[in-house]
Amino acid sequence: MKTNVYVDGFNLYYGCLKNSPHRWLNLAELCRLMLPNDTIHQIRYFTARVSARPSDPDQPIRQQTYLRALETIPNLTITYGSFLTHTVSMPLANPKPGQSTYADVIRTTEKGSDVNLATYLLFDAFRNDCDVAVIISNDSDLREPVRIVTQELGKKVGVINPHKHPSRELVQYATFVKRIRQGVLRASQFPASLTDQNGTFHKPQSW
Repeated sequence: MKTNVYVDGFNLYYGCLKNSPHRWLNLAELCRLMLPNDTIHQIRYFTARVSARPSDPDQPIRQQTYLRALETIPNLTITYGSFLTHTVSMPLANPKPGQSTYADVIRTTEKGSDVNLATYLLFDAFRNDCDVAVIISNDSDLREPVRIVTQELGKKVGVINPHKHPSRELVQYATFVKRIRQGVLRASQFPASLTDQNGTFHKPQSW
């Protein structure tokens, strides 16, 4: 079966990669292990470029290194949304007597990945670019595009869930659901060193 895979990068990261030793993830190998009977036609990866934080100024450098690793996968494309950082005033849970009840905090928001993923999922389904579509996400906002592709266009849509529990909204319309387990992540890592047209680069040391 000719299969397209649609990866919500932030949902994948916060679902099973953050604070794990498996962040140097080879998505092509993950797809091969999770979908052994499918022919992976293309992998679409959706993300946004992060901004440096005072507590982690090297975060954009690590992300760029990982994106460079992903670009060594021949049938993978990257579509970017936006990453917004702003300061907001939030109420304190337990303010001390005589102190302000509010504190300024840095809030980060990723915008666009779910919309971009839904757009390409529908676009590819309408032009018959694949027999099966698989989304790597647990975002319930994808319920309606999944419903349209399965019920209106008659195609199979699978969900590979990076979180502990699958979204009920996605399960309702998905053809099948699989959960990403740590053993598969462990077996799906890039080599520590990779080479592209710009030379050799390495897995971030802190990973």
